[in-house]
Amino acid sequence: MYVLRLVLKNALRHKLRTALTIVGIVVAITAFGLLRTVIDAWYAGANASSSARLVTRNAVSLVFSLPLTYVQKIRQVDGVTAVSWANWFGGVYVSERNFFPQFAIDPPTYLEIYPEFVLSPEERKAFLTDRQGAIVGRKLAEQYGWKVGDQIPLRGTIFPGTWTFNLRGIYDGASKTTAESQMFFHWDLLNESLKKRFPRRADQTGVLISRLKDPDQAAAVSQAIDAMFKNSLAETLTETENAFQLGFVSMSEAILLAIQAVSFVVIVIIMAVMANTMAMTARERGAEYATLKALGFGGGFVALLIFGESLLIALTGGVVGVLLTFPVANGFREALGTFFPIFYVSEETLAMQLVAALIVGVVAAVFPAWRAARLRVVDGLRAIA
Repeated sequence: MYVLRLVLKNALRHKLRTALTIVGIVVAITAFGLLRTVIDAWYAGANASSSARLVTRNAVSLVFSLPLTYVQKIRQVDGVTAVSWANWFGGVYVSERNFFPQFAIDPPTYLEIYPEFVLSPEERKAFLTDRQGAIVGRKLAEQYGWKVGDQIPLRGTIFPGTWTFNLRGIYDGASKTTAESQMFFHWDLLNESLKKRFPRRADQTGVLISRLKDPDQAAAVSQAIDAMFKNSLAETLTETENAFQLGFVSMSEAILLAIQAVSFVVIVIIMAVMANTMAMTARERGAEYATLKALGFGGGFVALLIFGESLLIALTGGVVGVLLTFPVANGFREALGTFFPIFYVSEETLAMQLVAALIVGVVAAVFPAWRAARLRVVDGLRAIA
């Protein structure tokens, strides 16, 4: 207890210096946490994917579609328990700024394969029975103030025209890693329109989703599906849902590497600032340390005081930085809207922030503590004279 009181008094001896150092650590730890959260959000789709689902797309590019007749053939592959399909719609709500993911799906099979989209029985039934019906995630509904029964007009980009949907349900995610900023509507509605306006584009879909009986069979089932359509007019590429999502992440890999580098550079910079502060503090107290040694206290006790002060300052700034990360991340999420479907501060990020603060405190105190522990009493007392 005596040591703690002494450490606290030493830390508060130069209040302005200590306060500025803590502010610097708070800014660094908060920035570190926000950058790590952005990185997590980029990988959120891949991390939330299921190992029991496969995604089949056109082998040439995702831009090219697949015939709907592939569905029945894939259902016959050993190890596949269910198959559904989806089309990226790419519509705009009111203005170009209001963009969010929209998918034309086969509702019965899609909701079966994706149980993480939780709907009430009444809303599920209403969606299934209304050909013009749609469902949206809770986050998306709150952003635009939608409620069940509203009509949602979308201006098509890939599929021209104005499309109006009846909001029949608002789904919740089964976990916080489930994206709640998406919209789903009936693929049949889209297909019927294409048959009338663009017959060649009808009965086509963007991706096919298969549910596996055993996730360990993913590689074998993927090969079987692709072999089935080899040398056809629309060859396929089948991969796990995780690999499919990571394909999108890889497009911005350079940006992610830059963000990761900046997040660690911020910590290194504040570590250098903290080390300078502790070195200055130890140099000013050379005579005091020499006096303690003359009174019988060992070099280890002197080093303990320096380490204690450095850790107190660093962890104080670290804890405040962690607490500030939540409102800063919330503000960042609101400013970006639906750009990141999943955006939250993870437990891993919080742990990394605290560990970073701890490392800053320890590293900053190493050299000053080593010098103070080796300080000779005569050399320290000579400064008094």
